[in-house]
Amino acid sequence: MASWFNRKRKVDIKKIQKVPLKNIDYSPKIILAWAKAIEGNEEITRWLKENGYEELAMATFAIYLKDDARNWLQQNGYFQLMAMINAAEGNEAAQRWLLKNDFEILYHIALAVEDEQYSWAWLKHKTTQDIFILAQTIKIIKDKIEEHHNDVHTFRQDL
Repeated sequence: MASWFNRKRKVDIKKIQKVPLKNIDYSPKIILAWAKAIEGNEEITRWLKENGYEELAMATFAIYLKDDARNWLQQNGYFQLMAMINAAEGNEAAQRWLLKNDFEILYHIALAVEDEQYSWAWLKHKTTQDIFILAQTIKIIKDKIEEHHNDVHTFRQDL
């Protein structure tokens, strides 16, 4: 029995299938709709889900720390969205991954959410207003979540 526990298991890299990343190029109207969904507009969240933007609805739930949505994003080719959310939560490996894989806008959104002033300036000068609004919205919600989790009276309760 002890030999079973001590056995070194080799992982065959060839058997691990990579899920290809899906495109996340959205019009400003969709970005603004996503920001409204993140603010809590359930009707817009439902519309996104039912009209071909399920990943944005799932990203909204992932921002609110829903594990099933986080898993869905990774399993369905939206790892870059999940990396942005993780990076916005201070995950340095996710931040590096975004840069390494040329997701500079998502990288700066994440760092702006983390209150990096350079990233706020970068977003202001290098992106459109809808992207800047999205970053502001995510920051507001992430700050509320953190404040809520740090409050003794609401410890371990979701927003």
